[in-house]
Amino acid sequence: MVGKNSGAGVFKSAWKFFTSVKLTVFVLLFIAATSIIGTLIPQNASIMFYRQKYGEVFSHFFSVLDIFDMYHSWWFLLALGLLAVNIIICSIDRLKSTWKIIFPEKIVFNPERFRRSRNKEKFVVRQKAEILEGKYRSFLKKKIGKVIKKDTENGFALFAEKGRWTRLGVYVIHFSIILLLCGAVIGDIWGFKGFVSIPEGDTIKTINRSDIRGRSKKINLGFSVRCNSFDVSFYDTGQPKEFKSNLTIIDNNEPVLTRDVLVNHPMQYRGVNIYQASYGIASAKKVSFLIKSRDSGMVYTRIMHPGQTIDLPESGGKFTFDAFVQSYDFRGHDLGATFVGRVSEKDKKMDMVAIPVRFSSFDRMRGGKFSFSVDKFQKKYYTGLQVNKDPGVWYVYSGFIFMIIGSMITFFMSHQSICIEVVKKDEISSDVLISGKTNRNSQGMKLKTAGLAAKMRKL
Repeated sequence: MVGKNSGAGVFKSAWKFFTSVKLTVFVLLFIAATSIIGTLIPQNASIMFYRQKYGEVFSHFFSVLDIFDMYHSWWFLLALGLLAVNIIICSIDRLKSTWKIIFPEKIVFNPERFRRSRNKEKFVVRQKAEILEGKYRSFLKKKIGKVIKKDTENGFALFAEKGRWTRLGVYVIHFSIILLLCGAVIGDIWGFKGFVSIPEGDTIKTINRSDIRGRSKKINLGFSVRCNSFDVSFYDTGQPKEFKSNLTIIDNNEPVLTRDVLVNHPMQYRGVNIYQASYGIASAKKVSFLIKSRDSGMVYTRIMHPGQTIDLPESGGKFTFDAFVQSYDFRGHDLGATFVGRVSEKDKKMDMVAIPVRFSSFDRMRGGKFSFSVDKFQKKYYTGLQVNKDPGVWYVYSGFIFMIIGSMITFFMSHQSICIEVVKKDEISSDVLISGKTNRNSQGMKLKTAGLAAKMRKL
């Protein structure tokens, strides 16, 4: 017996905890405060960026708390879950009493309650009460709804109401919040966001998803993506004007979809969105180098392939073209697409040579007998694609729709009750009192009561 009472007490305490408005306010403030932190601190950058910005100690501390990937952290998801449980239990706890109001076994009303209302109008009509009953019953039924009559000591009272169901508006809003939270959690657990680079003519089946610590995880798309071609056009300034990829989706070894993908014009297939994000030069063949002699001032042109070695003009030694790299780091600066080689001048040690495509005079700083620059070359582009899947997005869209509906019901509709009481004054006249009550927007009800009274005087 003691055990049962103890268990019931624990359940009652837990239920009271989750129905607390203080818990709702605390969780909402916590989510809001941490969201501000997540806005101020850049999310999902590299660990080196955080070490440079916040130092070794703070970057390690923030990393342990998952501040750098806050919206996917366990504690943030736990806060969302706690908010969802709080909303569900609060709704269940209050729904029983609300349900009785919306669907009563029998509708009863007390004229005395309406007499005390602030929203009322009183006037005298030179008509008998018996005649007014039929007129006012028809009027009230047309304006409000079903009419209930109750006899009073010296007359009668007519009652009508509408909008009992609008008390469910707040529950519609609660339901919308649950849908939004479910969408966020579903998208976080079963969704993904990654990047992939595809050279022209190549096909991929997986993409890479990296965390802030640089750890990469391969995600299988369940189908293949082939880059048929890539096109880019430029302004006169050299800035890219438009770039697009022609992609084909291959499913079960059969091409099922082919289209161009541009910035802000993604491709969609099986819930996966493919966005055009970047591009670059994947490889280069048949490169034409300009080789300028410092002694004679002559400029020589040599066409080379990767791995090829040539004799330099003017018996200046040898030059080997080693490779092409998409990104070349020089003292912390990215030079972009660069050709890398080695030069062996007579009576000198071998030098490494970096020949950036964008900076034609870069190699002059090396101070060798010859300086190298790029004239032209055959390019093979790669397309950089952002690939993501969010299975919770329809929950979020549905949540916003229900949020709008619930807000319209809650803020623009109400449960309204009107009572018209007629009291016999003498043989040819009657006192009329019309009063109204509502669960919200009392000022609106006051204006509505005055309007109905004005129309009743003319009946």
